[in-house]
Amino acid sequence: MSAVLRPSAAQLAWQRAGLGVFFHFGLNTFAGVEWSDGTLSPEIFDPTAFDADQWVDVAADLGAAYVVLTAKHHDGFCLWPTKTTDYSVASSPWRAGRGDVVAEVAAACRRRGIGFGVYLSPWDRHAPEYADADAYDALYSAQLTELMTGYGDLTEVWFDGAGSDGRVYDWPRYMRIVQQHQPDAMIFNMGAPTIRWVGNEDGLAADPVEYVTDALALNQYVTGADALTEHIYAPPECDVSIRRGWFWHPDDEPKSIAHLMAIYLQSVGMGAGLLLNLPPDVSGRIDAADAERVRELRAELDRRFARPIRAEVVKGAPGRWDVRLPEEIEVGQIELCEALEHGQRISGHAITDAGRDIVRAGTVGVRRIHVIEPVTLSSFRLEADDGAGVEAVIVYRANAELVDPELPDGYEASTEPPDPVTGLVAH
Repeated sequence: MSAVLRPSAAQLAWQRAGLGVFFHFGLNTFAGVEWSDGTLSPEIFDPTAFDADQWVDVAADLGAAYVVLTAKHHDGFCLWPTKTTDYSVASSPWRAGRGDVVAEVAAACRRRGIGFGVYLSPWDRHAPEYADADAYDALYSAQLTELMTGYGDLTEVWFDGAGSDGRVYDWPRYMRIVQQHQPDAMIFNMGAPTIRWVGNEDGLAADPVEYVTDALALNQYVTGADALTEHIYAPPECDVSIRRGWFWHPDDEPKSIAHLMAIYLQSVGMGAGLLLNLPPDVSGRIDAADAERVRELRAELDRRFARPIRAEVVKGAPGRWDVRLPEEIEVGQIELCEALEHGQRISGHAITDAGRDIVRAGTVGVRRIHVIEPVTLSSFRLEADDGAGVEAVIVYRANAELVDPELPDGYEASTEPPDPVTGLVAH
């Protein structure tokens, strides 16, 4: 593993939270596309029953610690009444041009005690200034400042790398704005990132999940990663939509519980974060089918994890712990939590019982959830390749009523960008 670096208090808090919700909403919602080119009229933005509280209530039903809103997607349309362009909600019929989606979602988050974050696409297909790097840096800096100063404390600032291949932005300038006004916000994947993209839009991490990196993958549509000048501590966030599309489409439908559980176990359960997209529909509400699927997912998560049994962990020789349960238990899942205050150190670990392997795997991180064939245990041994600390070992009883996680064949996110004419993604 690379050099051992320590997380900041804000990074560690974000990692422990584990679960957030994305809201993709904008002109694309009303045009029925994934990407638009900046020429759609603001006149089509007119949700008839906009309800930010309903959005955040659904996020709370899931158990999300924070939400991220697409304040500006690649089309350049701004969901707040920015002073930088007339391509915004101020030019739409919604709320007679006096609405502010960002403000309403931020207020709903405060009412529910959920963190609020914003997505501000660097790529802007509407702004004429985009053709002039200096002019666009000034415009983008002004937009960023409005968002950093107008909506309270932010949990996360999300920079999407799509469309920006080869473009040089004034990241030092942008980062000064974020660090001045939102020093505790997580910065996603660009500029001076404190968290990074997992590298796919399927919501899936893979073992090992390393928190220290010297390269960043920028988007789904190019191979390879951009090298950094030094190693940084930047744990991954897995982003995925509850549907195939990031924006709502009437002919789309939510993923199955088996699919969503597989995503959860291969993101949160692998020690990464999960950002699950819930796209509001043209009425301005989360689709009833998606809201119901969220409640079903929460119920399944509760069946799996609502009755944790915290084991006694006794440290033995370096890299070895004896784990004792309060009684003999038929175990179906084992959760390990690494003590990360001094950095991530475990790159390989094993769980054994009387010399027999139950689990042999790589990293542990903030949490590692192993789903195992049910086995009756009163104790077991945990071994790791480093003598670092283990914060907790938690077991869960086997439960035959649980949904079997399953990743459907052929459901991977497209690595081809949306069609430049239709704005749609080929499946």
